[in-house]
Amino acid sequence: MKQDYEVIVVGAGPSGAITAALLTRYGHDVLLLDKQSFPRNKVCGDAITSRVIDILNFAGMKDKVKQAIARGEFYPLTHMSLISPKGRQLILLLEKSENGFTSYIAPRFYFDVLIQQLAVEEGADFFQLKVEKPLIEKERVVGVISKNNSTSLKIGAKVVVGADGVSSVITRVLRSKIRHIDKHRALALRAYVEGIEIVPHQFDLYLYQNILPGYAWIFPMGENRANIGLGMRLDYYRKTGGKLKRMLEEFLSMPAVGKRLKQGWKLHNIASWPLNFGSQKHLQYVFNGAILVGDAAGFVNPLTGGVIHRSLISGQLAAEVIHEALQRGNISKTGLQQYEKLCHEHLLGELRRSYYLQNVLLHFPYLIDFLVFCGKGNSMIAKALSKNL
Repeated sequence: MKQDYEVIVVGAGPSGAITAALLTRYGHDVLLLDKQSFPRNKVCGDAITSRVIDILNFAGMKDKVKQAIARGEFYPLTHMSLISPKGRQLILLLEKSENGFTSYIAPRFYFDVLIQQLAVEEGADFFQLKVEKPLIEKERVVGVISKNNSTSLKIGAKVVVGADGVSSVITRVLRSKIRHIDKHRALALRAYVEGIEIVPHQFDLYLYQNILPGYAWIFPMGENRANIGLGMRLDYYRKTGGKLKRMLEEFLSMPAVGKRLKQGWKLHNIASWPLNFGSQKHLQYVFNGAILVGDAAGFVNPLTGGVIHRSLISGQLAAEVIHEALQRGNISKTGLQQYEKLCHEHLLGELRRSYYLQNVLLHFPYLIDFLVFCGKGNSMIAKALSKNL
């Protein structure tokens, strides 16, 4: 590992890896760091939309995706089932992307490594290293401080990209004065279930009174296997005094779900994780010598908890802005400010609209039943949910 790079990307998940891949493709000297080796597990609902596949295709990953599908790592989806608070069901045919791609259930163990490999193939240096904090001199980020065993390392860079997830050490230092508040956060729990009846290529979303504002899901992964879980906005979760595992047990005991469980069914890999919504205003994404992307920035959709699509978009935008800033020789906050403008244009407007819709569903849950009953959910709630996973 060298002591200095043009760009250091902290975190090799989707947002960090796509940023590193594109910057390296632009001809920049990039170091990609992650505290874990790849492939690695990541707690997630595992759903990726057709819009994600479009971005991967644009990045030159069409063959990689095809190979993952052929290996059975990506499970294709064609339909979504939405179950309302009163048990009414609406089945929606999922829209394909402009290029004809469909959506998938893609466990992060398989999905993330494809993009991480792309970054390495493009020429980025990748090392497994835990970053402790950004290196700051005269109010400018000039690199990172990491730890290798008991030895502290300082690695310099013109620009640092914080892509290290919801618990980002880069975000914690640079955005220390403003944090996400509870009504713009959520808590989710996921498990894998063996021995469940699935409808092939159809995933199920359950919106019921005790989970709003949130939902529970069953995402099929193949015969008798599924990713199952639930998520709930943090301020309301705290009011319930509940526990996620107990809420999952209640979901599994619902008649509509319980009848699908086969004799001898079992859960494994139960895990929870926090989410920071992109709907909170007045958050900073650009600093002197640094940019935040993906989960580290908090680009999670409030309605669904989905983040992968927006993580990839933020990585694309960051790479474009950093490339232009390096060419101009201005990597100050002013030189990188275009990134925030692009985020407002391509990401934040949609995320805030999703937050407003989430609140409507919370305070008027009967609307879900009404729209499902009338079939109009096909053009409103159902489409909003299916597009924003």
